[in-house]
Amino acid sequence: MASKSGSRIVTVTNPEGLHLRPANALASLAKDFSSAVQVSHRGETVDGKSIMSLATLGAGQGVRLTIFATGEDAEEALDAIEALFADGFGENHDQTQETNQTQVGNDP
Repeated sequence: MASKSGSRIVTVTNPEGLHLRPANALASLAKDFSSAVQVSHRGETVDGKSIMSLATLGAGQGVRLTIFATGEDAEEALDAIEALFADGFGENHDQTQETNQTQVGNDP
């Protein structure tokens, strides 16, 4: 069977950018797929399954990254990774909850 490949452009939406926690989440998710996953930013392309390589991209909030996947489950990998970015790695929800709790706690 021929290998499949594809790419997606995603935006880092979580407030702290692609630091170690989201890099770990991305690498762990990428490892769930047999496809090779690469992430590109400003001409630098790194292994999407390597936490340290991902963290060195220096991708802050608002940065657009290109995700490449090659292999039999490339589209599935890209769909899952795109969803992870869209969710802000769960950090956007955490910040909203903290803000809501702070506002409730500050009511007179």
